[in-house]
Formats: sequence, C-alpha cells, structure tokens
Amino acid sequence: MESLGIPAEEIPKFADAMYWFEYFPPRAKEDLRSMGIKVDWRRTFYTTDVNPFYDSFVRWQFLHLKEGNKIKFGKRYTIYSPKDGQPCMDHDRQTGEGVGPQEYTLIKMKANKPYPEKLKHLSDKDIFLVAATLRPETMYGQTNCWLHPDIKYIAYKTKDGEVFISTKRAACNMSFQGFFKEEGKVDVVANITGQDIMGMALSAPLTSYKVIYTLPMLTIKEDKGSGVVTSVPSDSPDDFAALRDLKKKAAFREKFGVADHMVLPFEPVPIIDVPSFGNLSAVTVCEQMKIQSQNDKIQLQEAKEKVYLKGFYDGVMLVDEYKGQKVQDVKKLVQKKMYDSKEACKYMEPERKVTSRSGDKCVVALCDQWFLDYGEEKWKALTTKALENANTYCDETRKNFLATLDWLREHACSRSYGLGSRVPWDEQYLIESLSDSTIYMAYYTVAHLLQGGVINGQTIGPLGIKPEDMTRSVWDYIFFSNTKLPSKSKISKKSLNKLRQEFQYWYPVDLRVSGKDLVPNHLTYFLYNHCAIWPDNPGRWPQSIRTNGHLMLNNEKMSKSTGNFLTLQQAIDKFSADGMRLALADSGDTPVEDANFVESMADAGILRLYTFLDWVKEMLELKSTLRTGPIDSYNDRVFVQEMNKGIMTTDSNYEKMLFKEALKTGFYEFQASRDKYRELAMEGMHHDLIFRFIEMQALILSPICPHLCEHIWGLIGKKGSIMKASWPTVSEVDEVLIRSSEYLMDSAHDFRLRVKNIAQPQKQKKGMPPPQKPTHGTIYVAKTFPPWQSTILSKLKQMYQANNGTFPENKEIVNQLKTIDTLKKYMKKVMPFVQQSKENVAVNGMRALDLELDFDEKKVLEDNLEYLTQTVDLEGLEVKFSEEGDAKVKEECCPGKPYSTYYTQPSVSVTMVNPQPGSGFFSFSLPIMQHDTLPKITHRMCKQERTIKNPNKVTLYYYDNPELGPRSMPRYDQPTAGKTSVPMNGIFNIDVNNKIVTMTQNGSSKSIGTQLVYIIE
Repeated sequence: MESLGIPAEEIPKFADAMYWFEYFPPRAKEDLRSMGIKVDWRRTFYTTDVNPFYDSFVRWQFLHLKEGNKIKFGKRYTIYSPKDGQPCMDHDRQTGEGVGPQEYTLIKMKANKPYPEKLKHLSDKDIFLVAATLRPETMYGQTNCWLHPDIKYIAYKTKDGEVFISTKRAACNMSFQGFFKEEGKVDVVANITGQDIMGMALSAPLTSYKVIYTLPMLTIKEDKGSGVVTSVPSDSPDDFAALRDLKKKAAFREKFGVADHMVLPFEPVPIIDVPSFGNLSAVTVCEQMKIQSQNDKIQLQEAKEKVYLKGFYDGVMLVDEYKGQKVQDVKKLVQKKMYDSKEACKYMEPERKVTSRSGDKCVVALCDQWFLDYGEEKWKALTTKALENANTYCDETRKNFLATLDWLREHACSRSYGLGSRVPWDEQYLIESLSDSTIYMAYYTVAHLLQGGVINGQTIGPLGIKPEDMTRSVWDYIFFSNTKLPSKSKISKKSLNKLRQEFQYWYPVDLRVSGKDLVPNHLTYFLYNHCAIWPDNPGRWPQSIRTNGHLMLNNEKMSKSTGNFLTLQQAIDKFSADGMRLALADSGDTPVEDANFVESMADAGILRLYTFLDWVKEMLELKSTLRTGPIDSYNDRVFVQEMNKGIMTTDSNYEKMLFKEALKTGFYEFQASRDKYRELAMEGMHHDLIFRFIEMQALILSPICPHLCEHIWGLIGKKGSIMKASWPTVSEVDEVLIRSSEYLMDSAHDFRLRVKNIAQPQKQKKGMPPPQKPTHGTIYVAKTFPPWQSTILSKLKQMYQANNGTFPENKEIVNQLKTIDTLKKYMKKVMPFVQQSKENVAVNGMRALDLELDFDEKKVLEDNLEYLTQTVDLEGLEVKFSEEGDAKVKEECCPGKPYSTYYTQPSVSVTMVNPQPGSGFFSFSLPIMQHDTLPKITHRMCKQERTIKNPNKVTLYYYDNPELGPRSMPRYDQPTAGKTSVPMNGIFNIDVNNKIVTMTQNGSSKSIGTQLVYIIE
C-alpha cells in the first residue's frame, strides 16, 4: 500500500472492509477523469449488499436462476483455502486464476510384511503406498513403485483404519476430501524419507507380478501428485529409462540399497497395442529417439507426448478382460473396477498452485455448496448459440470460449463470508463475487434513476423509489417485456414505464470489453447467465465481446520489484492525457496478445501532435495566401479521394476495435496524404481542402486524442464541442484515381534511383572522369505489353481462374507455356516474368494480370511533369509513348512500368551577382542552356541557391555594355544603373565552343557577356 502512495496513517483503516469502499472509488474516478474518459458517472454503484438497490437486483436474479433449475446444492470438489475456511474462487486468488480441481485415481499398493524398521510399530496395521495416476488403465503393466530417496513422506491413519504413505501436501488435500475422521486433521503415525522404505515389497493391484518393490527415482517432485509413483515401463518413457538405468548400473543400485532381485527380473509388460509403436510403445519410442538415460529430459518429454497422445486415442487393450477395446473407452471401466474392489479411490488436487489473497496455499475440498450447473446440456447449447451470434473480433478469442464451454462444469456460487449479497433462500451463505457480476450491465440502465448518482445507493433517486419497493414483480416488469404491470406496487405506473423504457432503449449489451484471462470464468458466465435470464429472447443476449491482453511497459512485463512500472496517473503526468492515449492506441491490437506501451513512442507521439497543432496555427496565419477557386487539379482530386478513403478505413478500424490500425490510417497515413499533397501541388495548396483536412483530422483522431482535437476544433472556428459533432460522411472512394497517384509516386521513386545511378555509378574505371549529371530526360509509357508478355498474362489469368483463385505449381505453368510457339524464343525470360507477375498478384490482386491500366498513365505523368522534373532534379522532362523509342525501350517498357532515359544538355556558365548592400546574397556560377527563358533561369537559381526562396521575387539584369559593365565601380544608391532587366519574352542562346551567351528578343540579338545581375524584392 505504501508503494501505491497511501499514507502510513491511512493503512490501518483498511482493516475495516468498508474503508476500501470509501478510499478507492473516488481516486479511481479522479484518475479516469484526468485521462479524459467519457463516463455517465450517475450509473456507478457498489456491487454488494451495502447498496440496497443492487442487493435487490442480485437477489431477483438468483431467484430466477434457482427456479430455472440452474442452481443446485450438494457436495462437490472445489478449490478451497484452509486458512479462510471457505472455497477460493477466481477473484479471491492471488495466483492460479482459472485453475480447477484435477481428478486422479489413487492406487493403493499394499506393503508386504515384515515392514521396514521405521514402520515396525505399525505391524498390526495394513499399510498402503498411495500413488496418484491419470492412467488407471495402465496398472496392468506395473513393474515397481518409484520413491524419491530424499523426499520427506508421512504415514497417516485414515478413518477406515488403514495407513497411507504419501507426501504431507497430498495428505493435506485428502484431509478435506473425507479421508479422515476430522476435516483438515491428518493423523500422522510416522515421519519417514523415501530411503527409509527403499526396497520395500508391495502387492499392487492388476499387475501380473505378485510382488514389486520400491525403487529410487530422482526426478519425482513434491508439488505434484502424492510423491509415490507407479512404474509402467511398457507405456511410460520416463519409467522405461529409469528402470533401464537401474538395471545397467550396479553402483546406482548399491548406493540406494536396492538388491538385484528387486530390479533385474522385471521386464516391461505388453498391455496396450499402439499403431506404429507396437505393444511396448515406450520402449519403441525411446529406442527410435536414441534416449540413453533418464537424464535426457527434453527428449523424454517429447517421447512422453508422442506415446501418451497416440496411446490414449489409438491404443487398443491387450489384457484379457478388455482385449480389443479402445484405451479411451476402457479408462473409466478400469477406474470403477478398482474403486469397487477398494484397490483405489478418487483423489483431487489443484491443477496448478493456487494462492488465496490471504496468502494461503489452497487445496481441493469436498464441500456442501450451492453451485451453478454450468455445462448442463440444454443450457450449454443455448450459450453456444449466443456465442455463435456474438462478434468476438478474433478467432482465437472464439476458440478460447469454445474450449471453456467444452470443459466448464459446476461453479460454486456461495461462500461463508466476505462482501456481497446473501443467497436469498439460504442466508447463511453469501453469493460469490464472480456469480453476482454476470448481468449487472442490465442494472446500469436504471441505476441513475434508482440511486440518483450516489454510489452506495443510500439516497433515494429522482423517481423517489425506495429499495424495499423494488420487489420481484417490479424487476420482472422492467426486464421482461411480456410481463404485466405489477398490481400491488407502490411505484407509480409512470415511473415503472420509465424504468422499463430505459432498459429497453439500452439493451442488449453492444460491447463487453474485458481481459483475456476472464474468458474461462467471468465472460463465459456472462454469456451463460444472459441465456438463463432471457432464454427465449436472443435480442437480449450480448452482441459482442472484445478481450484485451495485459499491458507491458517497454517490451517487458510491468513489475514494481524491477522498477518497470507506471501507474495511470504517472503516465498522464509524464506524457499528458492525449500523449498517453496515443501511445496506448499504438501499443497493439491483437485481442489475445499483450499490448506494449513504449515510452519512446509516447515521446514521439507527443512531438507529432505538437507538430500538427503548430501546422494548424501556421495555416490559420497563411490562410489568405492559399489558393482559391475551382478544386479541379489532378492533385486536388487525389487529395479529396485519399481523405475520403482515410475516413472510411479509419471508421472500419474503429468498428473492429483496431485502435492501432485506426491510429495508423486516421493519423499517420492521413498526415502522409497531406504531406504528399503539399509536395505535389506545384500550383499551391487549396484553401478549402486544407481546412477540410484539418476538420476531418480533428474528427477522426478525437476518439484517441480528444483534448487536442477539441482545441483545434475551436481554433478553426467550429461552434460547440467536437464530442457532439457528427462523424464525417463520405461518398464512394475513387480507387482508380488513388491507384494512379500511387503509380505516380512509385514511378517518381524509380526515376530518382535511375538518375542517381547514372550520376553516381557503382562501378567506374580508375582515372575516368565522373559522369556528367543528367539535365533532361524522356519518360516512355507503353499502351500495351509486348506480345510475348501479353500471351503469358492471358494464360496466367486463365490458369488462376481455373485453379480456384490460386496459381498452379511452377512446373505445371512451364509445361503449359512451353507449348506456345510465340514464347519459344523468349523462354529464358518467361519464368522471371511469371514470378514477377505472381508477386504483383499477391500485392494488387487480379488486376495485376490486366493487359491495360484502368487509368491514362501518360496523362498522369504529364499533369505532374513540373513535380517530376523537380523531384528528379532535372531541367526538363518529356513523356512519349514507347513506340517512339528504340528497341530497348519497346522491350523494357510495359503498362504500369514506365521506362526513362536521360541525357545532359550543353550549357555555358555565367556569374550571377547581387549588388544589394547588406542583402546576404552572394555571387555564384549558374549554367545557361539553349532556349532558356527568364522563368527557367530564376527557378534554376532557387534550386541551386537555397537562400533564394521565391523565383517570382527575382529580377534579372544584363549589362548594357557587357565588356565594361562588370568592370565598373558599382553604385550602391543605384544598383541597376547601366543595366537592363531581362524581359519575359527573352530567349537565351549559347555557343558552347566559344562560351558565349546571347539573348534574342523580337528578332534582335544581344550579347550577355559573362555576368548577370539579380535583385531580390
């Protein structure tokens, strides 16, 4: 408690159970409010009899379950805490949630007289070594009994006067299962070790050996079974390996005082025939796997799994009494036979270790209990139907539910003390906490009207109803639509109808979210009990259940002891509410796997959110400079469609509870679409589209980051809260347009790589000058595939459709293609093209086999020629059909895969001088190319000199006297004196050989010289 920050003076108060109610709920509420969670707090309530309204609701529910024969009474085995003196259900456990009782057959192996020295004082008693086994049908093959020499065992007297020997832990379990005169009391008559009774002669049930002996096995553990193990080497790899070791190693026998006659005469007994393993399956598998000794633990575990699984399902008995019968059919028969003959008895213990919240090691006890008869066939069938109708969001979750329905049986629903409501018809018992929390969602619908927002229900709510007025007939009227108005109720008709209306409006449960570890208990009970209360009304059954894994922190399990721990409030203080929520959404979507909260991702997320907010503010300042008018450019239309697609996809992800995916599509990819639009819109971004983007981004991100989105909502002038805004609606998405944009971006990437490879070749001969950087290029697009490729695509499409949507094996594809005459001279290229086509289908679906694109790729490239020219850092690009190219172009170019060639256009360099005093602009050399114009030169200047931002702000001047002008003393008060501005219609010409630049205007030519002057406005 101190680690939770609870003051030391507060801690003693928690000895009073009621103080927990006072302390934690308001603090939990405060933490949840600080993260911005949206809750109708009027509907909060205590789920114990402290709240009289809820207590009345639970009693009503249990009376219906009892009348429907869903609750029964009797002795049953249950996990039990001796310290607490009552059953320990899942929510009462510190460890071992979901663990149930495991049934064993307790084999009684009678000790032969004379007894060993430590047991001689019991010579007048029958002594039995008791071994807990899961395989009673194998007792026909016993050859010995295993004990651990160093384990402490006890001998104890049962209520029948017999003496059993086992571990103390096993005896403790038995003491709560009717083995002794007094529950919980073990009558110990001797304390011994395994070595004290090593080599003791026994008479074991069913085995063909009249006498067997206790022998040493060092792998026995105290925490499972009774510590006494029967040995069946014919069908147990562990037993066979251990017996073989004893036979081979005389020194090992001598060490533990085991005589040769106790070991050497004993051989595995064939009792079960297992297909492919024979009648000595353990021997066969150990030899096949070359297992040398009992120390080969990994191999023995694998061998054990093989033998046990195949033996149980496929094994056939060889012993006379059951000869020819399946092992799985005989198991219960053999068990009953030994029970009837008093050679064995039933024994139960927890499947795994269970610790109660009081720190007690739990046992299995045979208790008088009220229990819910889960697993009853009709009830189970109804619940299975409810599961079929429910959305579980994940096949793994559904499989876990089905597995639980398969094994789940009676569940104890009563306990002796604690918090909760009393069993209505037997008030000495309380209703166990998992049992009274199965349909409380129905109570949510009316809680605010009954309790008025007071959590403990001690105040009369807005309808003025008292707890005692909530009779069974009133609850029936609220929850059952075919029930008539109660005739004797003190509640007005108007109030009763209001309560019923609230329930009918809100129910059924649309979504239940809980931990994956609650599938084997609470969530399955949740389904069962809804079906029990509303058996004839599937419209009241749960509609969907979403499970979550646990939360890791920085790829590791959260642990206070290691310091890898973060509370909700600490995370909010560290990362802000929205920063934490974004990192939570990004932590994982898989319902059955643990999510991973990564602090570095939270930091990066906060930076992204801040950057978005900063950009919004920037757009508000620059809104008057944004383009207006028609929204009809290619990139305008693409941006609209990408926003629409992002909204639709994000909506779908939210519906599927995939918050990581929703964050990806609704924030990261949505922002990337904006970034692409900003990069491609050479004509400038459109005002209306930018502010539509901001509005849509705020809306679709608001479920994850509501505070930031609320702030942005106000910044852009929206009235009211974003929480009350409608989800954006969009028309059908133009997928073809989006694909054309993806084609553009992929092509641009390919063009950049090709230019880079030309300018910076990986292999270059020594002494050779570096290649010139290309200045211009030609992009070729194909109207159709080359004939041989068209033939392959058509054939592949035919094979794909004929093979039910998959491609046949490559061998079959080759066999079919090599029969086509037109392909014979291309056979070396055929299979690489086939493989590439198959990969394209895997990514893009069947349209990858189409012979033509569904958009005009030439027009797409031409509409974005300015962007392409800029992104590949060239002076000029043109687009042509592949028919205009050479043979290589025609061969390499195909629809969707443009081919580009590049070349370097000659130029003459001139010096660009800026005479503006204190401007910060310097002189630099700039290439001038044939037929350059003023816009081309100013754009080239901006591209080369990053300090020059806007080409429209640049004015160029040439010297009136190109010889003397550059040599004259500049006049800072008149920087353009002796110079003339370059006109818009001026055309530059170059003489590369003589390094001369001239300018032509209206038919007259003017020498420019070696310098130009530029002025920045």
